[in-house]
Amino acid sequence: MVMTRKPTQTEESSQNVEESTQHAAQNKEKKTTGRPSKYTPELAKEICERISEGEPLRQICRDEHMPAWRTIYLWMHKDEDLHARIARARDIGYDKMAEECLEIADTMQMGVKETITTDSKGKEFVSRSNEDMLGHRRLQIETRLKLLAKFHPTKYGDKAAKVEEDAPMEAEKEAKKILGEVIKSIELKRKNAIG
Repeated sequence: MVMTRKPTQTEESSQNVEESTQHAAQNKEKKTTGRPSKYTPELAKEICERISEGEPLRQICRDEHMPAWRTIYLWMHKDEDLHARIARARDIGYDKMAEECLEIADTMQMGVKETITTDSKGKEFVSRSNEDMLGHRRLQIETRLKLLAKFHPTKYGDKAAKVEEDAPMEAEKEAKKILGEVIKSIELKRKNAIG
């Protein structure tokens, strides 16, 4: 029968340290988990330029050479400079979208309008006419303006809506002021009646 000696706690602890050090060294060499990042300064510059032209981030990310939009948000989370550059590019892109509204309003879009009519005998007639597509242009402008108001309400929001938000506070102040004046008036009338 062979007898083995049980290692002491110190020997066991130093052996564990050695093993963990070797394991850490092996992991440093292997550190190739996950896909390599596609991030380059040139790619970040292209993304910012396209956003500043009013192109949405998700549309940019549909291009084959672009990363997923979630990846860009991760980059922004890790890199404050990139986050600030994209925020600035978005602000410029919003201005571009506002300028597009003027361009759409000023540029006629011709289209074909079909009108179907029926005579008294039930026969249908189709008449076609070329005309400006005002309804379509109005929809394009309104959609952009609503998006701008949501994206940047302080710059593009409706001022009437801002006034309505402040209206309850202003109305309360005005009501308190009037109530104070009424109370003063009543007190003066009492003093005059007594004295």
